[in-house]
Amino acid sequence: AGRSSAKEPRKVPPVDDAMVDATLPHLPEVVADMVRLQRVVGCRPGEVVQIKPSMVDRSSDVWEIRLDRHKTAHKGKTRTLYIGPKGQAILQRYLLRPQDSYCFSPRESYEKVLRQRNEARVTPASCGNVRGSNRKQSPRLRPGDHYTKDSYGRAVTRACVKAFPAPKGLSAAAAERWAKEHHWSPNQLRHSFATDVRAKIDLEAASILLGHSGLKVTEIYAEQNQAKAIAAARICG
Repeated sequence: AGRSSAKEPRKVPPVDDAMVDATLPHLPEVVADMVRLQRVVGCRPGEVVQIKPSMVDRSSDVWEIRLDRHKTAHKGKTRTLYIGPKGQAILQRYLLRPQDSYCFSPRESYEKVLRQRNEARVTPASCGNVRGSNRKQSPRLRPGDHYTKDSYGRAVTRACVKAFPAPKGLSAAAAERWAKEHHWSPNQLRHSFATDVRAKIDLEAASILLGHSGLKVTEIYAEQNQAKAIAAARICG
């Protein structure tokens, strides 16, 4: 504000835990685990989508993930995610894959959905279409090897529509208000995490875990406060 004529973005509020919990059953399993990990680590959507097994240092009781690509990389800053017991329980099974592959894959998510549909099938296997027989030979879109922050956000939005369907008969304006009140984005999870850490520990710990390079005027950087970050992750992550 005050530096240019560009529109100031609205502040991103935290999202209520009950709203997230109501949305989780409507998400693909892989995306639901991304949400759960964000809730206890406080990373950005663009950070959780790039995690690979090779990036996870498991040499200590609190795991560390060092990111090459992040919001302040162009300023020469480093970014480390600290994974406590709760996050480790979520991430553990996604590490059992080639070290340089992405942990959270739309391709894997798509295969799980197909498998669940096949298991829930009522028609005998000897009748109707056999799995895979009615697929397009050259589909226009194919699941990628990893989510982007945008595809991740779209998956959450679709789940919100299922979890909180708008009442019938609403005007366009009322439907828009309903969506604003009942839809949330992955970036809000980061703000919820900050609120939780601030309440349980303090503002400084929240700033370190979120990777903020400054706290008001005083410079507080994660590497300089690694011990505090690890201690906070043991409690909150």
